[in-house]
Amino acid sequence: MSERVLFVSCVGKKRARACPAKDIYESAWFLKARVFAERTGLPWYILSAEHGLLHPDTVIAPYEKTLNTMGVRDRRAWAERVAAEIAAELPVLKHATILAGDRYRDFLTPMLQAQGVQVDVPMQGLRIGEQLRWLDRHH
Repeated sequence: MSERVLFVSCVGKKRARACPAKDIYESAWFLKARVFAERTGLPWYILSAEHGLLHPDTVIAPYEKTLNTMGVRDRRAWAERVAAEIAAELPVLKHATILAGDRYRDFLTPMLQAQGVQVDVPMQGLRIGEQLRWLDRHH
């Protein structure tokens, strides 16, 4: 088990058929984030609006759920679910790097910190174009 893990958020653009989660998301942002995650050599997971904590090799079908259209109560419930899944799946986690927008982080980050996890958000505050350039520079 790893003390350091990287989390990448899901995205809206998906393949039309079931496949491993790492292959279902098709946006340029996700593809670059995946390369970044894989090149770190760290274990990485996807933060899925539909599935919660998702291992990249788990086969899933396309879905339309997104945190970007969820209300505050639903986003908080999603974060509680994911924080519990992270605690169960990664009990020795000490450091998490999160590549995800505010909606995926706003409740999850303090929950992880309350579990004693140091959280790093390297692209915090960057607009999408700036994130793409950051990922290009750091892959």
